[in-house]
Amino acid sequence: MTPDLDVYERALRAQGFERIAGVDEVGRGALAGPLVAAAAILPLGFDLEGIRDSKQLTAKQRERAFERIAARAIVSVCRAQPGTIDRRGLQRCNLSLLRRAACELDPRPDYVLVDGFPIPRIGFPSLAIKKGDAVTASVAAASIVAKVTRDRIMDRLHRRYPAFGFDHNRGYGTPDHLEALDRLGPTPVHRFSFACVGQGSLPGLGKGAMVPA
Repeated sequence: MTPDLDVYERALRAQGFERIAGVDEVGRGALAGPLVAAAAILPLGFDLEGIRDSKQLTAKQRERAFERIAARAIVSVCRAQPGTIDRRGLQRCNLSLLRRAACELDPRPDYVLVDGFPIPRIGFPSLAIKKGDAVTASVAAASIVAKVTRDRIMDRLHRRYPAFGFDHNRGYGTPDHLEALDRLGPTPVHRFSFACVGQGSLPGLGKGAMVPA
């Protein structure tokens, strides 16, 4: 555990805020599968052992942390499917999901800590923190919830499309994933608006047209 992982939460509680949420998302850069956002309010006194940025944990460590968070914290999870990302755009979907995740917490938060960049119109007092998932407990917890949720979805998609290796590449553009795309073409769970996937299948786009990821 990082010794001061809850420094932001303690400072905010000293100012009178009680329900402090962290929000984070997983899957922005993936070529396939959903974008998943989560929000988490950790209870006062929650044991932070094993809570850190989800990217710094093994799969087993994430699963154990996820179970503890789900059992004691207030949590919400939101998803955007590939078709929605293609229609609305990645950044718009990302901001919308993070707002929804915070708003769907019950009870609602008094304050929201965000990983990386501010979220316009979030509806609560908030603070964007660079590398928030590595330095704040609430955002780290949200990152774990989002990551485990998305990994479970990708495991299910792997059973449907085993040739693409979603059980290990999680939809990201690894060499084996790109090779399968080149050989088999995209599936319905791919993001057609992303480079390397096949933008010519989108309405209004000519064959070979490129759309920034």
